[in-house]
Amino acid sequence: MAYYRRLGEVPRTRHTQHPNPDGGLYYEELMGEEGFSSDSSLLYHRNIPSAITDAREWEVPDQRRTRNAPLAPRHLKLHALFGDEWKDTDAVTGRRLVLGNDDVRISYVAAGAASELYRNSIGDECVYIESGGGRVQTVFGELEVGAGDYVILPRATTHRWVPEGDEPLRAYAIEANGHIAPPKRYLSRYGQLLEHAPYCERDLRGPAEPLLMQGTGVDVLIKHRGDGPGGISGTRYTYPEHPFDVVGWDGCLYPYAFNIADFQPITGRVHQPPPVHQVFEGHNFVVCNFVPRKVDYHPLSIPVPYYHSNVDSDEVMFYCGGDYEARKGSGIGQGSVSLHPGGHSHGPQPGAYERSVGVQAFDELAVMVDTFRPLELGEGGTASEDPGYAWTWAGGGPAR
Repeated sequence: MAYYRRLGEVPRTRHTQHPNPDGGLYYEELMGEEGFSSDSSLLYHRNIPSAITDAREWEVPDQRRTRNAPLAPRHLKLHALFGDEWKDTDAVTGRRLVLGNDDVRISYVAAGAASELYRNSIGDECVYIESGGGRVQTVFGELEVGAGDYVILPRATTHRWVPEGDEPLRAYAIEANGHIAPPKRYLSRYGQLLEHAPYCERDLRGPAEPLLMQGTGVDVLIKHRGDGPGGISGTRYTYPEHPFDVVGWDGCLYPYAFNIADFQPITGRVHQPPPVHQVFEGHNFVVCNFVPRKVDYHPLSIPVPYYHSNVDSDEVMFYCGGDYEARKGSGIGQGSVSLHPGGHSHGPQPGAYERSVGVQAFDELAVMVDTFRPLELGEGGTASEDPGYAWTWAGGGPAR
């Protein structure tokens, strides 16, 4: 995120001495993207950030994937994946893979326990909070998060999730194999969000102050490329001192939160296509959100989406609030995911087309991921599938 922030104590000039109160020096760490050629931040540690005392294998949550075969639209009921065990589940090791390919993985978790320290060294994470709340503690500082928040965690950011309250923290995690950022068309050539963008810098919440913690022999779970399923493996590092030892940092790379309620929807005289709802982009995928809004004002408009074939992409919709008019009669509800693969023409359920005529506003909340390579089903996807969804447009089961 090319938006400069500065927290805590930093020296006047970069790469120069930063004395600590004991007469020694703080240790400067550059955290940057694309080999010193893109966004970065400078962090100043009390301890040497490279120091580890142990490294051993960590088994990451099940990353196996199965083909969407035979090719079909799918309905996944994510709330069915977690029962009362959420109280002892954490938001890192408790994730269940729903869908994925070699560019992006989508997981879901209902968590009540604090996670261990964790670092994803494969790519950025965009985590949408469906409900519940808590804190995300990071090496950059702390973020308070709640329902409707997107949390963007840059690759290799050491952090942990701490749920709070009496209800589970329900999180929909979008993990990239690269970086996640605002769409380029929203940005000036210098990185400022432009006037036509549906959100701006003042909507983004970064850490407010450094987070300093004490401890010795502290473990961090590392997710990284390897020979495990999906090319993913895990390692558990042990640090001699707590990694949350940064007294100050500055730069343009850091975790931040953005609430979906601050997204300003773009509407038109006739139905607008999904790109107007885009909020983030990654390599070979985009993230859009559909929020409560006024709809088409042409006197002959049909407000629900027209039937469409995404010939270059798979479309994943996570239904996380409101009343989704186009899906009535399909069985889809709060916590559902629909997968409409490339090659399948899809659109509103029977009757929704006609019922939408004259409607002036939609009260719906959904997060959409469009991928440009086919998606496969993860363990959580196969475990939560509604097998009858593909036939709902025809009003019955398969003709066999």
